[in-house]
Amino acid sequence: MASCDICGKKKTIGNNVSHANNKTKRIIEPNVQSIRVATDKGNKRMNVCTRCIRSGLVKKAV
Repeated sequence: MASCDICGKKKTIGNNVSHANNKTKRIIEPNVQSIRVATDKGNKRMNVCTRCIRSGLVKKAV
């Protein structure tokens, strides 16, 4: 589950910064959930981030 099908949010690259200010690369991944979404053509399973779920951009299928 790499990216959100609604907003396109995907993993990004940043740094771990220690107390001694040493920097090492890290990957920051979005919280993507696989849910059933009600669409106009019927129910469909999609990968959606939790931000889109909470803001009501998708309608969950029952």
